[in-house]
Amino acid sequence: MAYLDSHSGVLAANASETERAGFIRRTYLHLGGAILAFVGIETALIQSGIAESFVHLLKGGMWMWLVVMGLFMVTSYVANNWAHSAISKEMQYAGLGLFVVAEAVVFMPLIYIALSKAPDILSHAALLTLVLVAGITFTAFTTRKNFSFLGPVLNIGGLIALGVIAASLLFGFTLGLVFSGIMIVFAAASVLYSTSNIIHEYNTEQHVAASLSLFSSVGLMFWYIVQFLMSLTGQD
Repeated sequence: MAYLDSHSGVLAANASETERAGFIRRTYLHLGGAILAFVGIETALIQSGIAESFVHLLKGGMWMWLVVMGLFMVTSYVANNWAHSAISKEMQYAGLGLFVVAEAVVFMPLIYIALSKAPDILSHAALLTLVLVAGITFTAFTTRKNFSFLGPVLNIGGLIALGVIAASLLFGFTLGLVFSGIMIVFAAASVLYSTSNIIHEYNTEQHVAASLSLFSSVGLMFWYIVQFLMSLTGQD
């Protein structure tokens, strides 16, 4: 096991140009690796028939989605703590891997339904996500402004969104186009916050944790763009 010094790394904002560039490069390489792993796992889950069975299981009662959401939140918390581990690199990678698997499981029903009803939506959503993330990333890196103040806003907004989602599952109402649109804006703010943290808040040894944060934000944006396009075309 590769043990780490709990004080290893220097804040990226205070690091040399070479160290900072290396940290940013490692972060985005790990983000790319996480996305490729997600696609691979999702493909395997769908082709194996697990996704179809999972969708049928969820039709047994909306309370099942509440269970899935609860398990995902717990798993995300554990994965994030592991990814921020100052003990070992292995623990950090275990956190990132755990989160990618959990994300793939949660995305199964949405991807399966989209493929069944309107498969073109997924490629359109992926392209829109790429364009928006690229634009937000360009903004964060060119302005170099610290957007850490968005943290409390995102925390409160996330709790409100979870409450609305839980209420929709419990009382059976559809969230619809407007909610998806609002959540795309929320996800954009989350991407901006995560990208800003790469520049200002993380140290140069935290590329795994930084990539997990970005992957989570990008995944959230992709999810709601898919939802938005499905609602727009009447496929939800």
